[in-house]
Amino acid sequence: MIEINILGLSLETPELMTPPALRTEDLAYDLPEDRIATRPAEPRDSARMLVISRSSDTLEHRKVSDLPDYLVSSDALVMNKTAVIPARFLGKRTDSGGKVEGLFLDEPEDGTWRVMLKSNGRLRPDLVIELADQQDRPSGQVIRLGKRDGDEWIVHPESNRSAHELLEAVGRTPLPPYILRARGIRGVRGDRSIDDAQDRSWYQTVYADPDQGRSVAAPTAGLHFTPELIQALIGKGVERLEISLDVGPGTFKPITTPTLEMHDMYWECYEVPSETLESLNAIQNRKKSGESVRLFAVGTTSVRTLESLPDPLPVHESLTGTTDLFIAPPYDFRFVDGLLTNFHLPRSTLLALVAALVGLERLLAVYEQAIREGYRFYSYGDAMLILP
Repeated sequence: MIEINILGLSLETPELMTPPALRTEDLAYDLPEDRIATRPAEPRDSARMLVISRSSDTLEHRKVSDLPDYLVSSDALVMNKTAVIPARFLGKRTDSGGKVEGLFLDEPEDGTWRVMLKSNGRLRPDLVIELADQQDRPSGQVIRLGKRDGDEWIVHPESNRSAHELLEAVGRTPLPPYILRARGIRGVRGDRSIDDAQDRSWYQTVYADPDQGRSVAAPTAGLHFTPELIQALIGKGVERLEISLDVGPGTFKPITTPTLEMHDMYWECYEVPSETLESLNAIQNRKKSGESVRLFAVGTTSVRTLESLPDPLPVHESLTGTTDLFIAPPYDFRFVDGLLTNFHLPRSTLLALVAALVGLERLLAVYEQAIREGYRFYSYGDAMLILP
């Protein structure tokens, strides 16, 4: 179910589509290790951009800075303005000194965190972990483990500081594990020496709203934008619409079940301001009247938010809700016509979503060509523009 909230009233709408019984192996492909980007392109919009069309077989090799060449004044671009928090933390068990790595997910109530933990030793309730500061020194801040629920733990920080304050002091950029692994493999090239302050800057969109700081992963397609690129699009008359979806740990999680329909999606919270809803209503009405209007999403998080919205859309009110919508082929998109996205992990829900837009067979063929052409993959990698 998809839960929405209008003026404090909770409503539920049925899921728009049940994921099909596609085999997870259908989403597999082989990627050479050296294609995983360990740092972004600089400047951001100098990243390469592979351009394909849903309605033709054309394929072009461009740069993200060329995006204005493909959009016109009647187009709209939807961006996720969520901000990434320093959600990753390190610590040591006070009983054995064993290392523990954690990922903060949220704060269900004051003084209670929901986290994921990784340790070589067995963790148990009431265990105390002292957190390290950002220079790997003991911080004096500790958390006590509570109950475990699957992959997650409830923990209790023994501190008067808020989660935000404590994470600012001891937290680190929640980079995907594959970037950290690739940096270790390529340590001879200096990738091990990138400090966390640099990643905090890189792993945040230039339009992120600090008041929306609840994500534990970046909406990575948005990482390609620069202020200059945004101004070029606005100057061309492209309408920029903002939404917010708090990106959760599900974005890192591969599909491990044999079929897609067996996979459990993480719930994520979204917020759509009234101005965006009014524009979306206007766009839908113009489409119904036969006008040529195209709605482009920046990233899969924007797609999931748009496709989770109720029908009809509310008017003059903002909307908040949660969604576990799983988009996979076949899928009939209600809002999205085009997409700017990164190259995604095999066997991932993100890859399934893009396949629903362009077709699985074609997408895997495009990925094969991108690998041959030397495109950089994943969160810090290059982009793909999908035209209607």
